[in-house]
Amino acid sequence: MPQTILIDSTLYKEGEVTMAKAAPAKKPLTKSQIIQNIAAKTELSKKDVQAVFQALAEEIQAAVKKNGPGSFTIPGLVKIVRKHVPARPAGERMSFGELKKFPAKPASTKIKVTPLKALKEMV
Repeated sequence: MPQTILIDSTLYKEGEVTMAKAAPAKKPLTKSQIIQNIAAKTELSKKDVQAVFQALAEEIQAAVKKNGPGSFTIPGLVKIVRKHVPARPAGERMSFGELKKFPAKPASTKIKVTPLKALKEMV
């Protein structure tokens, strides 16, 4: 006698139910694919699109380097900010009943990228 299975208030006979295959994970676009897509949408050549990306990278570098203003905003997408992290002295801390020592860390400069409202609304 065949066995019946109840799924979402529907009865199925044994062997009728098959599991759907998981959709393959989508991979992020490569740099060339991004350039090709933008070139197609804007009717610019790939060299022109690459030049725009290069110019954008140079502008960001000038803005966040040591002598720059420290922040750069791509309107509607992201804000990039240079942040100074002060030095941390060496110390000791109790962890799981043991006294653990941790080394000092020198001061450093970090880059923080914050999504803006329009980018958050795209998701």
